[in-house]
Amino acid sequence: MEFTKGHGTGNDFVILPDPDGALDLTPGLVAGLCDRRRGIGGDGVLRVVRAAKHPEGAALADEAEWFMDYWNSDGSFAEMCGNGARVFVRYLLETGLAAPDGAVLPVATRAGLVRARVEGAGVAVEMGRPRLYDTATAALGGLTLPGTAVDVGNPHLVCALPAGLDLTALDLTQAPQVDPAVFPAGVNVEFTAPGDPVDGTDGHVLMRVYERGSAETLSCGTGACAVAAVALRDAGRNTGVVAVDVPGGRLAVTITDDTCWLAGPAVLVATGEVTPAALT
Repeated sequence: MEFTKGHGTGNDFVILPDPDGALDLTPGLVAGLCDRRRGIGGDGVLRVVRAAKHPEGAALADEAEWFMDYWNSDGSFAEMCGNGARVFVRYLLETGLAAPDGAVLPVATRAGLVRARVEGAGVAVEMGRPRLYDTATAALGGLTLPGTAVDVGNPHLVCALPAGLDLTALDLTQAPQVDPAVFPAGVNVEFTAPGDPVDGTDGHVLMRVYERGSAETLSCGTGACAVAAVALRDAGRNTGVVAVDVPGGRLAVTITDDTCWLAGPAVLVATGEVTPAALT
């Protein structure tokens, strides 16, 4: 089975070309591929399949040729992955499966249609405007932190650390505890601290994330969008540009009156073949 390995600010993925949807992809195989000792290693799997050939993408086949079939590293599905979408687009372009149609390239996902544009070494994807919809708490290591629930096509809980607490010192080896009544399907939890001013932006936030189905990752694109939306709200703004620093690098989030763009590097690092029977 052919694969490509790619990442966006350290959020890494195993990419599987399967244009006609013929691959028998199972949770066990996904978990094996993402195992960092016995497999290739990754935060998730991106299956590249024509929208018309996937039951969850067929409804969007008239608008986008390709469907991003994203799986978390534990073998569960996710509705959306911002960094995954950017890496997915980089793969389509570098393998010749697609070329930008004018200014944008449409991609079908479980969260609907996303548009992408290439910006030099980076790729920007339109995520849709984040929706702040509730408040909740996350319990971690004896701390109970208030947060804002945000919908970016998938669920997020953004928790700002109180002054005096070190973001880098948080122990994210265990999942934060959240209210299942607010998040019945689980949630990605972002912990944030303010950053120094960055020229050309309206805010700068430092972020770490515990991703539902993948544990702590070096970056989360939808999480960065959620964090940016909360940062702008807290600054009394509805729109603006926010620099979001994650352990894997920097993302730029631009929120307008009606949408949100996530921009940053998207890199393909290796191609090869893997033996599926050795992974399950």
